[in-house]
Amino acid sequence: MNDALYELIVARKPKPYDLAVRILVILLIAAVVIIGMPFIGILSFVIAVILAMLAYYFVFPRLSVEYEYILLNHDLQIDVIYNRAKRKSLRTFDIQGAEIIAPKGSPRLNSYKPDKVYDYSSGGSSDKIYAVMIPMEQKNVCIYIEPDAKMTDLMKQWMGMKMYQD
Repeated sequence: MNDALYELIVARKPKPYDLAVRILVILLIAAVVIIGMPFIGILSFVIAVILAMLAYYFVFPRLSVEYEYILLNHDLQIDVIYNRAKRKSLRTFDIQGAEIIAPKGSPRLNSYKPDKVYDYSSGGSSDKIYAVMIPMEQKNVCIYIEPDAKMTDLMKQWMGMKMYQD
């Protein structure tokens, strides 16, 4: 078989609110200890430890995100990896069904008005971010991805004139 398989992992850059969320969680835990001590005594330490464990297992891993693109022939699967451990499949679609694939901010995208926008890129202002305009779930959807040169070459093979690399 002549299947083309290509995998790429793109780490999302920390967003400005990530640090604020971490600080707020720590301040909340400290506030539970300080304010709870006069009212409920040592039980405030137990509650603070439980809150710290919940934050460690549920909040902090969501702040470290990577996206994995798996291109198998013309099917693109996008997975999210939290804290380099937990994987979740987000989208799978056929790129041949896309109306256009062009760099983000390209004037070629001006005539397309998406109903929903999904950003699966690193979040930087790089010129390597591509917009995939595709109909999904009876809506026009724009999906931002950040492929490397080899992945864009593979996509160009299946997309032909629908893919622009200006």
